[in-house]
Amino acid sequence: MRALVYDRYGQPDQLRLEDMPLPVPGAGEVLIEVMATSINLSDWESLTGKPAYARIGGLRAPRRRVLGSDIAGVIHAVGDGVEGFRVSDEVYADNLALKGGLAEYAIAPASAVALKPAGLSFAQASTIPQSGAIAVQAVARAGAGERMLINGAGGGTGAFAIQLAKAAGLQVTGVDTAEKLDFMRALGADEVIDYRAQDFTRTGPYDVIIDLVASRSVVAFRRALARGGRYFMVGGTTRTLLRLLTLGPLVGRLSGTRLGVLFVHEGPAQFTPLAQRVLAGDVAVHIDTVFPLEQAPEALALHGTGRARGKVVVAVREE
Repeated sequence: MRALVYDRYGQPDQLRLEDMPLPVPGAGEVLIEVMATSINLSDWESLTGKPAYARIGGLRAPRRRVLGSDIAGVIHAVGDGVEGFRVSDEVYADNLALKGGLAEYAIAPASAVALKPAGLSFAQASTIPQSGAIAVQAVARAGAGERMLINGAGGGTGAFAIQLAKAAGLQVTGVDTAEKLDFMRALGADEVIDYRAQDFTRTGPYDVIIDLVASRSVVAFRRALARGGRYFMVGGTTRTLLRLLTLGPLVGRLSGTRLGVLFVHEGPAQFTPLAQRVLAGDVAVHIDTVFPLEQAPEALALHGTGRARGKVVVAVREE
């Protein structure tokens, strides 16, 4: 099978297509013939090895040679003990533990896999597992009528989160680049901020802040929160993560706020409800660009620039 591989941390230009043996599923696993894979922040971090926590399990070199955790495809083989799936089933999965989606076939634990709804294309289904689970759990931290700010709202997770937050009755402010302001408005954001032109931590106050690209100080986050407000980091720098884990609880107690990390639960139970909302027309999937497998390095490069509106998808095979 063909797979896009890398052997050291770096930039997309070091990725290369390579012929690899067809993997064999073990007990509790399935082999998926990959149709589409969407690019996530976790892929970019795993490629570059930054922030430092992206190197957990592989300090000097990546533990997994093939990126791609959000997979949609067709089951090609099942391992011992697998129930509920059979060969030819159309599925999608958040395969963060094993990755491998930027290849013609990928192994995934059956516990990470769900049957793909017939009303979704493979490309659409591939956008949902990781970004959808984050968006659903982030928006659940707020209640109707509250003011929510989403930093990095113009990307894949943010596009889902804005729509979910508006449907939940929240007042939503989206933060991203100037090029994405109209996109965020179209998704339903009540207010939009170009972070290059305006410091969002000096606006508000907000009841809930969801930070997908955290890089500011704990004090800056705190001043943007209302009394009783909550700040949650989803992605960002190692320095910011360490500050939140060490200083966040203290600053929160002193200011009557809560500052911490959003620990996201994985698995089909977390992302299949969003797929049903997409089918019902309550939430739309937004795909910026679809690349063939041969151009997957360009897909990762586009994601890395932060310019993509919504998700970037690699079509491993034509649907």
